[in-house]
Amino acid sequence: NQWAASIRKKSKKSENWKRRATMSSPPAIVNLRMLFVCCILIAVKGGWDEEVGLLRRGGEQREFDYFKLALQWPGTYCRKTRHCCSSNACCTRSNSPSVFTIHGLWTEYNDGTWPSCCSGRPFDEKEISTLLEPMRKYWPSLSCGSPRSCHHKKGPFWGHEVEKHGTCAYPVVHDEYEFFLTTLNVYFKYNVTEVLFEAGYVPSNSEKYPLGGIISAIQNAFHTTPELICSGDALEELRICFYKNFEPRDCAHDTSLRSCPQYVSLPAHESWGTIPGLQRAKGFMYHISVMNQLWLSNDRFTRLIL
Repeated sequence: NQWAASIRKKSKKSENWKRRATMSSPPAIVNLRMLFVCCILIAVKGGWDEEVGLLRRGGEQREFDYFKLALQWPGTYCRKTRHCCSSNACCTRSNSPSVFTIHGLWTEYNDGTWPSCCSGRPFDEKEISTLLEPMRKYWPSLSCGSPRSCHHKKGPFWGHEVEKHGTCAYPVVHDEYEFFLTTLNVYFKYNVTEVLFEAGYVPSNSEKYPLGGIISAIQNAFHTTPELICSGDALEELRICFYKNFEPRDCAHDTSLRSCPQYVSLPAHESWGTIPGLQRAKGFMYHISVMNQLWLSNDRFTRLIL
């Protein structure tokens, strides 16, 4: 009995202790705990909502401000060739390109950034079947392998250009065919190769030319200041910028002086032989006549570019 009474006494003391402990916790402390938990939940949700909002805003790209036609000099690019493949135009020997070729028609913002991958439409070569002859000659790939396009997808050079850049030009050019046709037309109308060759800037593995002279030749011909990119002392790319109606304009961020030295070279590709440089540009005339037929059949582009 004494043992049972002792157990009951201890149990009663324990219950009294728990009751006092509960009663000694002020309601304010409980409320603070609840408030703390609520704040954490709100912060987590708010941060998640903000992250989602940033992702949504990141997917909405405003319309571009101007075009940039990027041209590449094969003599400089082809010096980098380490192995050959069927897709590399540097490896076609006597048929290697001997004029500035197209890298791409890019959409740009005035602040130096650019939109990309504005549509999920995949490249379809069948849509440009009537343009393939001039494109193979004047818009070739100068490397092996497949460039990475949108969503880390690899594919052909032309596919990379239209999916990454061309889809962002669709407010002006409405589909793949119009994008490639327009690019070719602008390329032929603003014949950089002819302008430079006639000014005496011809391919040479020994001569170097004043950077200012090359810039002036383009300025005098097209009333725009080009953007030049060099690899060492060799001219690698020449870029011309245009308003959306394809009237020339200065590029927003000129990198020529930072990229190139005061004197630059136009390396001759080994496969070109001894044909005078200016004669190599005359092949343009045939393709200009072909392009004119395609061009003039599209009245909208006649008004846009003429």
